[in-house]
Order: sequence, then structure tokens, then C-alpha cells
Amino acid sequence: MVGDPADQAREAVVEAALARLGLDAKVRLLAGQDMWTLPALPEIGLASLVMSDGPIGVRGVRWTADDPSVALPSPTALAAGWDPELARRAGVLLAQEARRKGVHVLLAPTVNLHRSPLGGRHFEAYSEDPYLTGRIGAGYVSGVQSGGVGTTVKHFVANDAETERLTVNNLVAERTLRELYLAPFEAIVEHARPWGVMTAYNTVNGTTMTEHHHLVEEVLRGEWGFDGVNVSDWTAARSTADAIEGGLDIAMPGPVTVYGEALARAVRAGEVAEARVDAAVRNVLRLAARVGILAGAEPVVAEPPRPVDGQALAREIARRSFVLLRNEARAERPALPLRPGTVALTGAAARDARVLGGGSATVFPPRIVSPLDALTAALPEGTLTYTVGADPSTELATGEPGLDLRAVCRDAAGRVLGARGAPGGQIQWTGSDLPDGVTHDTLHTVELTGTFTPRESGTHTFGIRGLGAFTLTVDGTTHYDDVQRPTGGDPFAAFFNAPVPRAEAELTEGEPVEVSLTHVVRHPADGPLKNVIFAVAHQDPRRDPDELIAEAARAARDADTAVVVVATTERVESEGFDRTDLRLPGRQDDLVRAVAAANPNTVVVVNSGSPVELPWREEVAAVLLSWFPGQEGGAALADVLTGAYEPGGRLPTTWGSLTDAPVTRVVPENGELAYTEGVFIGHRAWEKAGRTPSYPFGHGLGYTDWTYESLHVADTTVTVRLRNTGERAGREVVQVYLAPSLPDPDRPARWLAGFAGAEAEPGESVEVTVDIPLRAFEIWAEKRWVVVKGSYEIQVGRSIGDRRLAATINV
Repeated sequence: MVGDPADQAREAVVEAALARLGLDAKVRLLAGQDMWTLPALPEIGLASLVMSDGPIGVRGVRWTADDPSVALPSPTALAAGWDPELARRAGVLLAQEARRKGVHVLLAPTVNLHRSPLGGRHFEAYSEDPYLTGRIGAGYVSGVQSGGVGTTVKHFVANDAETERLTVNNLVAERTLRELYLAPFEAIVEHARPWGVMTAYNTVNGTTMTEHHHLVEEVLRGEWGFDGVNVSDWTAARSTADAIEGGLDIAMPGPVTVYGEALARAVRAGEVAEARVDAAVRNVLRLAARVGILAGAEPVVAEPPRPVDGQALAREIARRSFVLLRNEARAERPALPLRPGTVALTGAAARDARVLGGGSATVFPPRIVSPLDALTAALPEGTLTYTVGADPSTELATGEPGLDLRAVCRDAAGRVLGARGAPGGQIQWTGSDLPDGVTHDTLHTVELTGTFTPRESGTHTFGIRGLGAFTLTVDGTTHYDDVQRPTGGDPFAAFFNAPVPRAEAELTEGEPVEVSLTHVVRHPADGPLKNVIFAVAHQDPRRDPDELIAEAARAARDADTAVVVVATTERVESEGFDRTDLRLPGRQDDLVRAVAAANPNTVVVVNSGSPVELPWREEVAAVLLSWFPGQEGGAALADVLTGAYEPGGRLPTTWGSLTDAPVTRVVPENGELAYTEGVFIGHRAWEKAGRTPSYPFGHGLGYTDWTYESLHVADTTVTVRLRNTGERAGREVVQVYLAPSLPDPDRPARWLAGFAGAEAEPGESVEVTVDIPLRAFEIWAEKRWVVVKGSYEIQVGRSIGDRRLAATINV
């Protein structure tokens, strides 16, 4: 892909720099010097390359609430917009955030597929569909890189579940790999030219991905022409010689990795050819040149795009992602937009919004707008009431409102070395990210100290997330002084594991109390990571669930409209583990049924990153998905509920019950997970099984109506005319499906072949054009792509289950 004059000029600088490096300098450049960075090499004018997690924000090298980041809606929400241009705009904003934080490479996007609805990290990926995923991912990558910041498309490849994620051997047929799991990566390489990929923890067909020569060197680089850098997932690299031979360029994090000095020894021992090292260094230097940190090389982007209003864009993406699943007429008009009158709002997530998923995607936004705050501001004074109704969380939470703490670092003698703000009581210091004046060698204890101000009276519970020795004091009483020990083998268990309750205290609303949590820091002598990760956790007084539900039902009975916000929790959707069911946690289903029985005009807002079961969906007037909506989620929800904007989303993934779901196995047997379903996942599998989901792939309603008037097909170009027959302006997503006229048991009944957005005023007709790519007619057979000739029906509609027009073509 190094072709145009600017690329050639950068390549010349790269080759000159490479020629000046000795072996020891080269291998240093392939290993992280700490958690997030590569070392600088001043002798060739190379600055230190900085990487940071995404995909919804740019954390930077400091993972702390006192260094906030814009938090966009979750990737499932972005994909629900069915708009690659919107994804591109999100990427432009994230590039702006990266530059603000001194980050050169964003560790995103995640383009693994929703193979099973039980995948615990699916909120961080886009869709069950490879074509939709590739289109949204390409838009995102193009946007980020237009701002001069690199991306690493991840996790290459078949990293579609979390159970035994570090070691699982996924057995995937070559056709399945090509048509499903490799397809989004291939599309992004072709259309967006990413500057990096990240290879996954897992093994594919017996070879771990950080050593997979065939998929990395022969397919990714050879067939597709990828010329970017290949970085390991954190701690994924296991072997020096096998990794470099397999095409891995960078082993992260550092300073303890399989590269560096170990790679130099392997070269000198004749186990690795230095030419393999040179190839990897060349890729790293090319990335450095592209982002502008290699002297003499003109960066790809000399002038960043115009500044983006992050708050406004986060709000726009959220409301355009919301999917209106159901909107029934009650009293001769649909439940949404809200009718004039009183509103009874209920649900713990309405007050304490869950705006993002758990794990490495976590960022700390500068503000979070909750549904309660936004609706209070948007609705006439005195028309809104609020009740908790049902709390989905059965465990303590971190980052709780009311905590106002700072971190004080001391050495073994008790001397203060430094301090840093930690307002929500969370410490996530990775690598060299320590307060000024503090080093890992001198650090002995970290004390989180300050106050907690309760928002209600009663018995409050405090606890600890983290591993090691802790002392917890609340209101002058020491409740815990002992060691919390690990229960699993995940290197990030201190971050993913549930908080452990350790103290109870009777507190009075509005009266602050002193809180202190002291942690003795010990790093394993042979451990690759030097991190300090722990947190104070808290839970409000627990009330009788039946009493809370009854209170919500009474409030609903007295209101014109009831709005229930239900949600998943970090214990349900997070990196590090898969789900075991699709039920809403706690008593939330009971809450919805009680409120709906009290008020037939009940609207349910579902605050989750991926599918949950909705057993009461036919009992309520409206169901609106808000996903994990980012920092402005509450404001966007108020926009949509009041009708200032229509919900713009369509389902990027099929929603249905676990009982009916065709693909549910995510737990390996003897370390292996066979993808026995082949090319049949998502909507392909639902149709093959002859099962009807709760809501099909592509489904979503707006606040207006559309009539599909005509379909014209010329070669593989599809032109659709449609008319807005409703009473307000709106946006429609026109979806094009391809179905072979002769059924083939080895192919889906139909698949997504294209889509386009259409906007029109009331009564206005509009025309959209969709070009069907050649790949839509191909299958992988005999080690190559083959066009399957014959007759196909082009089906156009609002979802895979609502197809309005059709035409037949021959290929």
C-alpha cells in the first residue's frame, strides 16, 4: 500500500532510520517500555510512541477520574446508527481527544462478531453481521486516522467470547473464517487502510494468534496488502521466536516481554534471522512516520481537522442510536413521543445511569447526564416524579456519588512521596502512571482518604475491589485489616473481579463521614506488569424489593405516563467473563410488570449494551433501547422521549430469548471451542433454525411512516424510491438483502448486501442508491473466492423481517 509520493518519501526516511540502528536498539523498539509506550530512540530522531485504549473514548496513559475523557456511546450503539459517516465523525472526535492527551495510537475499534448473545464483551463490538461491522469499522478507522492518529483494528481474529479467553483454542473452518470473522478486517484494510491491528489472546485451529504466520503474514499482509503494525493484546505474546516468525511486531506491555533482550539473544543464537527483526522494526518506524514522531518524515496529517464539540456529538450519536422496538397506540395515539401530562419515572438506572461497559473500555467522562436530571430539566416543573423501583445491582459499586477522596502515597517508613486526586475512590495506575515524585521502587502504601456524604439515611455497606493487603476505616472504625486473595488466572482480575463487602455503617443523609482505605503495594518479582489497581466500593441502604416495586406502581397509577428504566450491571456485561443468561438482573422484570399493570401507558427504556430478554414486551406501550449511551445519554433520552428528535437506530444484532437463540455455546470443552454452526450466526442462524426472535436484525421504528414505492435494479446497482407518509420529518434506513432463488443448505436464506440512509420531510419522496459489492455473490471454496452464479432475489425493506420490495437478477 506504500504507493503515492508522500508514502514513498516516508518510506525513504524509514529505511534510512532502520539502517542506523543496531540489533539492541531494534529489539528495544519492539517491546513496550511500560504499560502504554515504546521507547524513544533519540539517535534517529524517534520520539516515544504512546498507545491508549478506546473505543468510546481516549483514556490516555492516566486511568483516573482527575484526567477525564469524552465518553461516546458504546460500539453497539454506534452500529445501531447504520451510518458509516456518523462512525467517521466519531473517529474524528476521538483523534482530537487522542492528540489532546498525547496519544499516537488508539487501541480500537473492536470488530469481532456477536457470535452468541452470551458474549460478555459484545457491547464493545458492533454487530452479528460481518458486512455491517466492516462498514461501520471502516468509517471509524477513517475518521480517527484523518486526525493523524493510528488505529489497531482488533482482536485479530475469532476473539468472540471471554471464557478462557487467554488460552481457548477456537476451531473454525476456513470458509467460516473467511466469510464471517475475517470479513470485517478485510473490508477495513481495503477501504480504510488502518495503520495497525491487534492480535488476540486466543488460539485459532491450534496456533495462538500472536504466532499465526498463516493468518497474519499470508492472509493479512500477503493477500490483503496490510502494511501497518501488528501489536499483541496485552500479555498475549508467549514465545520469542514463534511470535516474530508469526508476524508479531510489538509485544506489549513492558518492560518484561518476550521481545527486547530475549529477542536479541535469539538472533545472536541463530534462532531468529535479523531480517525478521528488521521487518518488524520497519513496520513500527512506518507507523511512527505516519503519526509524525520520526524526524525527517512528514506526518500523514499535517493539519488536524476542525475542532469537534464532543458533548454535542456524544448527544447526537446517542439519540441516533436509540432503537424504538415497540410504540403502540394507547388512547388513539402512540405512547411516544410523550403526551402532555404527568410522568412517573422509575428505575435505579434512571438516577445512576450506566453509560459504558466494564473493562478496558472504561473511561472517566467529565460529566454524566442521567435520565432523571435530563427529564427534570426538559419537562414542565412539577410534572415528573421519581422512584427507585428496583435496583439491578446486588453488589457494591465503584465510582459512587458522594465519595470525595484523594490518594496519598507513602514509602516503607511512612513518609509521604506524593498525592493525586481520586474523587470516586478508584486507583488504576498502570505502568509508569504514578503521582509526581512516586516510583514503584519507593512506593509502599497508597491511602485513599477523604469523605463520603450519603444521599439517604440507613445502613451503608463499604467494600474493596482489588488484591492484596488492605485496611478499611469508616467513620473512625477499622472494619477490615487483612488480605484479599486472587481467585483466577486473569492478569487483570484486580480490575474485573467483583468488589467484596467489608464494612457496614449507620449513616445520616447529608452528613459526611471520614473514609480511609490503605493498600500495601507488592509487585510479583516475576510479573510482567507493575500496576496499582484497587477501589473503595459502596452500596446504599437496601430496602425491601417488594416495597420499592409497590411504591413505583402507586406512582405510575397516578401519572399520565410511566417511564421505567431497566439496565444491566458491570457484573453482567464486562470484559473478562461471559454471560450465563439474558435476563435483566434483580427484580427489574417484576418492576416492569407491576408498573404496566398500574398504567397501560408504560414506556420501558432498556439500558444495556447487548441483547436482554424482554418477557413483558407485549404488556407495555413502548420499548426503547438506549444501549450504553455515553456521557450525554440522559440528555439524548430526553430529546427522544419528548419528541425533539426521533430515535434513529436499527438493530445491529437480533434480539430474542436464550431458549430460542441458535448459537449459545461459549464455554470451551478441554480448552477447545468448536464453531460447529459454521456460517450460521445471528440472523442467518435464526432463519436456518426456523425460529422467530423477539425483534429481528435491522428492526427499528421512528416517529413517522414510510412507503416503499419502487425498486429498480441495473446490473448490481439498486435504486429505491420511498415516501415519508407521516406527519413529521424523519430518517429511514433502507436495507438490501440478497437471497438465492434456489435454496442451498450451505448458504443462508438471505444476507445483508447493502444499506443507505434516507431523509425526507412529510409527504416528500426520496431516492437512494445502493451498490451491491461483488463479494455478496461469492463464497470461499477451494482456497479462493468463487462467484456463485444463478438467480438471486434482491429484497429491500426496513429489516430482515420486514421486506417491502423485491426484484430478480441473474449473475
